[in-house]
Amino acid sequence: MRNIPAMVWVLIVVGVAVLGGIYWTSSRSGPVQVEVASPTGNLGGGPVLEITVQGEANGVIRVQLLADHAPKHVERIVALANDGAYDGVVFHRVIDGFMAQTGDVEFGNSGGDTARAGMGGSDRPDLAAEFSDIPYERGIVGMARSSNPNSANSQFFIMFAAAPNLNGQYTVVGQVIEGLEVLDAIKRGEGGNGSVLGTPDVMSGVKVVQ
Repeated sequence: MRNIPAMVWVLIVVGVAVLGGIYWTSSRSGPVQVEVASPTGNLGGGPVLEITVQGEANGVIRVQLLADHAPKHVERIVALANDGAYDGVVFHRVIDGFMAQTGDVEFGNSGGDTARAGMGGSDRPDLAAEFSDIPYERGIVGMARSSNPNSANSQFFIMFAAAPNLNGQYTVVGQVIEGLEVLDAIKRGEGGNGSVLGTPDVMSGVKVVQ
């Protein structure tokens, strides 16, 4: 075999090293990570809830449910979503700079009279509180309840902004991982206590995607 000039050997070695580096980088990069919208960062894994919103807001909000922090509440939301109970339910109470509330599967369906939206729940029993130390920041999802801490059922709210006064008072059930711009566009309430007048925005479809 004839001799190969030293310069050619150098080029061959450099080429192999470059290709090897490319392979190593691609093989170690792993799956693309979803950027978490909440300032609190990623709070843990669980099912992802996909909420399609129609009205003044149009688009999809994706919520990472926090099964490690509130297993019974996550189980309830997943069950209602899988049953289609949340489909067509309105955002009945929306307070600018605070939160958007929805999830009344009893009185909040857009196909009927929503005058009592916010007063109902589901045909399932109320849940005992699963409080955590997760702060109520922008994008955090909490369970609505009455003055009784153990009265959460089906309703939930999504934070427009931080509200430290809620910390440890309402069960945190999830965090927005995509679609804050859709949340921000939801029709605001102009009635008493933030009730939405006229035609509220609606969750046209809610499904568990992971």
